[in-house]
Parts: sequence; structure tokens; C-alpha cells
Amino acid sequence: MRTALRKMGNSTGVIVPKVVLTELAAKAGDAFEIGVEEGRIVLAPTGANVRAGWAEAAEAISAADETADFRAFANDDDALLKW
Repeated sequence: MRTALRKMGNSTGVIVPKVVLTELAAKAGDAFEIGVEEGRIVLAPTGANVRAGWAEAAEAISAADETADFRAFANDDDALLKW
């Protein structure tokens, strides 16, 4: 499959064909690492949200050990965090 580099504002980019995105289960907005390996441009998905499951894990830790009251050390803006 071929594609071409395209001018995109002050940058240059490439359009990733839908068939490739489908095979990767990727969509617009997903994060990728980009690099060069042996003279080739390599894009690799960064994977799921690195914080996925953290809220549930914290709840499980709290429920398992009632003496571990980590909420006593909360910050004022904790309610604004998105997990």
C-alpha cells in the first residue's frame, strides 16, 4: 500500500488508510510513538490509558485495609481529576 507525504500547515504528515487503522483498532486522537528504525518511519500505538483501572485499584486497597486512609491526604483539586 502506498501513500504520500502531505503538507499540513507548517508540518508534513501522512494519511493513514482506514484499512490500516481498522487492523490496529486505532482511531483519530489515539496516541502513538514515532521513531526511525533502520531507515524506516515506525509508528507504534502507546496502548491504553496508563491510568486505566487506578481508581478501582485504589478503592480495592482502601476496602481491604481500613487503616490505610489515604483520603486524609487529599488535595483540593482531586475531585477535578479524570480517571
